[in-house]
Amino acid sequence: MAAIAQSVGSNKDFQAFLDLSEAVGSDILKTQGAGGNTSAKFGGVMWVKASGTWLSQAKDRDIMVPVEVEPLVAALRDKDPRAEKATDFVVNELNSSGLRPSIETSFHAALQNTVVAHYHCVNSIALSVLKRREQILSERMATVSDLTWATIPYRRPGTPLAREIDAVSSSLPDVLFLFNHGIIVGGRDVAEVSDRIRRVSEALACPSRDGGKPDVAALSALAEGSEFQPASDLYSHKTALSQENLEFALGGSLYPDHVIFLGSTVGLLQDGQSAAEFVERCSTDSKEVPKLIAVPGKGVLVSKALTPGGLAMARCLAEVVARIPAGEAIEYLTPDDVYELTHWEAEQYRQALDRKTNGR
Repeated sequence: MAAIAQSVGSNKDFQAFLDLSEAVGSDILKTQGAGGNTSAKFGGVMWVKASGTWLSQAKDRDIMVPVEVEPLVAALRDKDPRAEKATDFVVNELNSSGLRPSIETSFHAALQNTVVAHYHCVNSIALSVLKRREQILSERMATVSDLTWATIPYRRPGTPLAREIDAVSSSLPDVLFLFNHGIIVGGRDVAEVSDRIRRVSEALACPSRDGGKPDVAALSALAEGSEFQPASDLYSHKTALSQENLEFALGGSLYPDHVIFLGSTVGLLQDGQSAAEFVERCSTDSKEVPKLIAVPGKGVLVSKALTPGGLAMARCLAEVVARIPAGEAIEYLTPDDVYELTHWEAEQYRQALDRKTNGR
């Protein structure tokens, strides 16, 4: 117990960190399902969210894993493959959860901030997928000019992303925008990070194109005889209730969790076509059946096999595409980016945890 107390500083500080984690994880516009992660450094030990766990449960479950900071950073810089999973740097005697660290632990270690919050802010994603993202982010961040910030090109989460972040860590940026991914906010303590999150959220806020109400009855009829059903979350239907939203969603993969939990494509139901007929056509054409099918003007159908984590990503997609400014050109993930994500063991592990947690 003495070792634990020493590693986490005062109990008050650790509880504040858990409060922040829960708050970030409970806001659907910031974090969806198992996405996002937080960390806090106490001495040479960093507590970071475990892979596959939900930030929203930070105060209800043991989701934080302790890792040694300096050896992990050294491994990252030496291109030691152990930095990818970071499991060799876990302080086992303090790891009561028995889970493995987040796939993004290495970049948390590389950042010199005491407290770090990384989350998939839908406003940040909506702006960071634009071809004009540098210009637009500059305009937005001018309203909080006292905060320092930097942009990070898209890299696969894990050590490729961590090395890009490590390259700018010495300048101690307050905010990092990860293109096609999300945002990182750091600071000296929980209070500073919380304040920065609030201010940056206000600076990035984008209006949402809601497009009206979904036609659940029509969607239910179209889903008959298939393994699809209307999304139970009404906001998730925004993807198909606006022509602009739909075009952005159909254009390609926007960010990693989109690919991992929903697949690389969004289906489109043609006029007069049922979900069962759509699935049959996919089979005939030897195409993978998407997990989400858009029905223009009516809403979306989701696979009955989607876990709560996957359903949360359906909501995230709707919120992102509804906030992308109309008429803007998009930088989608490339086919190579998508392949890299779908064939990555760390993400397969996270998916397996999601299925296990939800009894699938």
